[in-house]
Amino acid sequence: MSSVTVGRGEAPLRPGRIVRLPGVYAPQADSYFLAGALRREGIGPGMDVLDLCTGTGALALRAARLGARVTAVDISRRAVATARLNASLAGLRVSVHRGDLLAALPGRRFDAVISNPPYVPVPRAALPRHGAERAWDAGRDGRALLDRICDTAPDALRSGGLLLMVHSALSRPEETVRRLERAGLSASVGERISIPFGPVLRGRLDWLHDRGLLPAGANTEELVIIRARKG
Repeated sequence: MSSVTVGRGEAPLRPGRIVRLPGVYAPQADSYFLAGALRREGIGPGMDVLDLCTGTGALALRAARLGARVTAVDISRRAVATARLNASLAGLRVSVHRGDLLAALPGRRFDAVISNPPYVPVPRAALPRHGAERAWDAGRDGRALLDRICDTAPDALRSGGLLLMVHSALSRPEETVRRLERAGLSASVGERISIPFGPVLRGRLDWLHDRGLLPAGANTEELVIIRARKG
C-alpha cells in the first residue's frame, strides 16, 4: 500500500480535456487519483472495462485511451449526455448507459470495474434525487452507494477480474474491504492520498466533528483506492 501527499507544484495525471453540463460532477482530485492508478493496475488493450457512476466520463475516457473496450453507467440523464459528448469530442468509443448501477447491465461481465461513486457523509439519510448534490451525497455514513457496489460488483467481474474504487477515508475503507471479502473478492486499500478540504466538506465540518469523523483542527481529507480481485 502506498501513501502520497499532494503538494504545491505537483501535477496530477488528468484524464484529458473534459466538458460538462450543469449539475454534472466535475473531475477533481478523486477522479485524477483513480485515473492515475489505471495504468499501474494494468488496465489496457483487450480488456472490457465498466465505469460505474461515470459522471463526465473522465475515467471511462482514460481507460479507453489505455486501449480498453469501455462501457459506462450513470443514473443522471445529464451525466449520460455529458459522457457521450466527451467521448465523441475525444474520438473514443465508449458505450454509455443510463441506469442504477449494475441494474443497467444485467448479466454482463467485465475484466475490470472502476468507480468514483458518491461517498460524502451528509446529515440527512435520504439521498437527493436531483441537483449537483446527487453526485456526492451518500447518506449519513457515506456508504449508501459503496455498500451496493461492494455487494453486486463481484457478479459483474469475470474470473480474475479487478475492481478499483476511490472514496474518502471518512466513509470507512475498512468496511469496504470487509464487504468485498465477504462477497468473495480479495480486497485491500491500494493507495492513499491527502488533499485539502473542498467546499462540500468545509460546509459540513461542524457536523463531521460532532460525529467524530474528523478530529479538531484537521484540514485535509484522505482519499483511498480500494483494490479487489476475483479469484
